[in-house]
Amino acid sequence: MTFQRARTEEQREIRRRAILDTASAMLDEMPVAAVTLNELSRRVGLAKPNVLRYFESREAVLLELLDRFLREWLAELAEELAAGVDGDLPMAERAAAVADILGRSLSRRTVLCELFGAQGSVLEHNVSVEVVARYKRASLDHLTTMSTLIGTCLPELGDNATLFSLQTMVMAGALSAYSTPPPSLKAAYEAEPDLARFHLDLEDYLRQALTATLLGTLPRH
Repeated sequence: MTFQRARTEEQREIRRRAILDTASAMLDEMPVAAVTLNELSRRVGLAKPNVLRYFESREAVLLELLDRFLREWLAELAEELAAGVDGDLPMAERAAAVADILGRSLSRRTVLCELFGAQGSVLEHNVSVEVVARYKRASLDHLTTMSTLIGTCLPELGDNATLFSLQTMVMAGALSAYSTPPPSLKAAYEAEPDLARFHLDLEDYLRQALTATLLGTLPRH
């Protein structure tokens, strides 16, 4: 893919989307740590300095992708919760249904979970105050959206719906690191099956962790 010089705002926006789409495709092939500006530049057909005209760093690209993936996931989650949680069920059964839907939905979005895991330690570094503040403002909006979705299913949570939503994202990021082992670790698991107990199934462990968190957060009657 090659580009002529972008001269209009529309052309610049096309260029930005191409960079983001290329980075997104790379994340389908490789872990976050393997995505580099050099390879991104090569694949998108731009010199590295030209990529940096649109995004100030690799981390800025990945933060914007995280924002995009989170927005897409929340739109999907809204439909899944509406269809999968019966508001007439007892509180404990609604909580189990919410945890099951969250675990299943997030396990289908492994790249989103990996980005959650890299957010604090990687993605929010090497970016300007302006970029990280813009991302955090968008994150607050997403957190509000998710809290509203969870609170609609479990009004008993009250203000704790926000805390639970944040905990869900943190747990998804943490557990994803154990569910996608690198090739060397996979080989070790195959050679010594007893070691495989450290390999977590993301959907199963998310469901268990989220169920336990909800049961600990919901009021007890």
